[in-house]
Amino acid sequence: MYLRYFIALCALFTLSLVNSQECASSLSGKVMDFHDKTPLAGATLYIAKLETYAYTDLNGMYSFENLCAGIYEIEVMHPECRTLIFPVKIPETKKEDFLLEHHLEELDEVRVIGSIYSNKTNSGLENRLSEEVLWENSGSSLGDAIKGLKGVSSLNTGSTIVKPAIHGLNGSRVLVLNDGVRMQDMEWGDEHAPNVDVNAAGSVTVIKGASALQYGGDAIGGVILMEQAYLPTQDTLYGKTVLNGFSNGRGGNISTDLTKVFQDDWFIRLQGSFKRLGDQESPDYILSNTGISETASSLEFGKRTLNWGLQGRYSFYDAEIAILRASHIGNIDDLIRSINSGEPQIIRPFTYDLQNPRQDVRHHLAKISAYKRFKGLGKWSAQYDFQQNRRKEYDVRRGELNDRASLDLELTTHSVSTDFKGDAAEKFDWHTGLVGRYQENFPNPATGVRRLIPDYKRWELGAFVTGEYNLTANWSLDAGFRYDFSRIDALKYYQTSRWEERGYENEFSDIVLEEVGSQLLTNPVFSFRNFSGTTGILYAKDNSTFLRFNYSLAQRAPNPSELFSDGLHHSAARIELGDLRIKSETSHKLSASLERRLKNWGFTLEPYANFLTDFILLEPTGLEFTIRGAFPVWSYRQTNARLLGLDASAYVNWHPNWRTEHQMSLVKGRDMSQNQALINIPPVSFRNQVDFIKKEWHDLEVSLISDLVLRQNEVPPNIVVFSPEQQQDVLLEINTPPPAYHLVGLSSSVDFSLGTSSRLTTSVIVNNLLNTTFRDYLNRQRFFADGLGRNIQLQIIVHY
Repeated sequence: MYLRYFIALCALFTLSLVNSQECASSLSGKVMDFHDKTPLAGATLYIAKLETYAYTDLNGMYSFENLCAGIYEIEVMHPECRTLIFPVKIPETKKEDFLLEHHLEELDEVRVIGSIYSNKTNSGLENRLSEEVLWENSGSSLGDAIKGLKGVSSLNTGSTIVKPAIHGLNGSRVLVLNDGVRMQDMEWGDEHAPNVDVNAAGSVTVIKGASALQYGGDAIGGVILMEQAYLPTQDTLYGKTVLNGFSNGRGGNISTDLTKVFQDDWFIRLQGSFKRLGDQESPDYILSNTGISETASSLEFGKRTLNWGLQGRYSFYDAEIAILRASHIGNIDDLIRSINSGEPQIIRPFTYDLQNPRQDVRHHLAKISAYKRFKGLGKWSAQYDFQQNRRKEYDVRRGELNDRASLDLELTTHSVSTDFKGDAAEKFDWHTGLVGRYQENFPNPATGVRRLIPDYKRWELGAFVTGEYNLTANWSLDAGFRYDFSRIDALKYYQTSRWEERGYENEFSDIVLEEVGSQLLTNPVFSFRNFSGTTGILYAKDNSTFLRFNYSLAQRAPNPSELFSDGLHHSAARIELGDLRIKSETSHKLSASLERRLKNWGFTLEPYANFLTDFILLEPTGLEFTIRGAFPVWSYRQTNARLLGLDASAYVNWHPNWRTEHQMSLVKGRDMSQNQALINIPPVSFRNQVDFIKKEWHDLEVSLISDLVLRQNEVPPNIVVFSPEQQQDVLLEINTPPPAYHLVGLSSSVDFSLGTSSRLTTSVIVNNLLNTTFRDYLNRQRFFADGLGRNIQLQIIVHY
């Protein structure tokens, strides 16, 4: 009996102990921005173990009551921040403040597609392609993917070599950054396309002009930023595979990527793609020797947290590109007939063989980068990257020489950079950085052909400071300054006859090292000191009206091709002559934009004016006959130039299912020194698109696209050359522009769910739907053949 009372007493005592357990603890504090400790109102805090929520007030304050002792994981969420999980121990912790990353430009979570409103610059003009648009262009080049943006065009060599142009400028004036690495891939050649795989990018941003000084002071045309897709915070494994088939070229490509994010914020991403096309076709004939074989892969790994991060990346790109056989001519009169008549001299049956002339390019890229954030101050970053670019160009040669490259260049580049971004102040952000670069070019002498580009070493050092100041809630200012030093040290052989023809014997006699037969060995050494700056203002109201004005000063040192080219550029099918007298070119650009963005309609107007001193251009000056055939001679020279332009776009949401988009680009280029039009300025173009969207029908989207390109009526005069066959001078219509043309395209896509976490997207895309015969003024092969005929693309995307 006593035992029963004792047990009951113990049970009551134990129950009272349980009931008196520490479940009366509280936890309170603030949720704030990591940078400037600004309170974040409307944040949600969730304890999953207790299924309990708390919310922050206007001062960022929160509180939890009646918590028991233990260790809890608190998930802190905010609509404009990256969600984070924090461990908290109760009852030892009574007060805890949580810091979130509130700066969206660090997260790349918000993308405004087709709008100039972005965050890479404050007052500069920008456009961005979404990941979805990149998927649609997964079988295309970078140049093809972005040329649908207003103000962006391309300089083509056929359909497979596409070089981006921004506001009429291309080449070394347009910088391409691949995941934070400035590409060093001999961009100086007109037929040297960027050695990048568009499938490796999560988004592409185009900055028009030199307002983004952190990327380089020589971006007179603009900057193209290829960035990786946003990484989620949770432990996850996901990926996608894209498969394309093309009717024109009778081939296709496949791309796949896989990403693993671990619970401790480490991640790894693998990506690879392969593309194969045979000869492509115009509406009326086969474009003989225009196939391509392309392979690319990348590996990325690292760790990204709020406070610090580390990333490593390696990518490999390999492409073998055939060049239209009809563009290489056997004698001067055949070249005259081909250019003046416009009919290809060589048409052969379809084949997948990649014959000469062709290019073989390989690019290795490796980088390691790190960042560290400091509370109440900003973010420090550092990076080292390495690139090796190998380019071989094969000409049509006889016997065993046909398998030997006529041009064999190896470019090796090392870069080190560091920067600090201060963003803790409420109204003022600043950014400063340094970059150093060493580059070495080796032209293989085993080609048996005179080297177009010589051995050289180049050193570069740059420093920049930029800042943004918010005057009021609607007005903000930005300004920046950059200094770049570069030095190039070359060893080059000149034929004595060419040396004297160029008039170098008096001006550059001090760089001659020795005379070797009919050649001179020279050691040109040049140093360039360039200054760049930008300033601008932004007015933004109600996230619907934006007014920008920007002035940018940019200086660009000449590239090795502009200085040293001396001979036959085989894949370009022309003789190119540089000039040792060329100096840095200077750009003064004024740009403005007015954007109105509403729910059902909107528009953008972007006028600009670019005044260039010592503008470097390459133009045809004559013909020469070599042992490998007849080729036009193109020479570099400098002049003063002016570019005036206007980009405009608009959209209208007519109905929940119907939308139209419209855009126009106009640029006028003038050689002020000779009072004539500049060469290779894009003609006026119009793009109109009608979209039908029906979400209920498996996200059905159908688009009809119209591209109207007018005739370029402002071109330099043609040149007169001597015809051995006719024994007289004849007019070579090398600058005569082709007629205007109108292309119609069609695309459609639908989505299907494959379970809870996978989906399938199928698309049909038809380019040149009406199989229109045309020639593009900015296609270098327009002299020899028509553009591409109808191309039907079938696409399957599996997300998993």
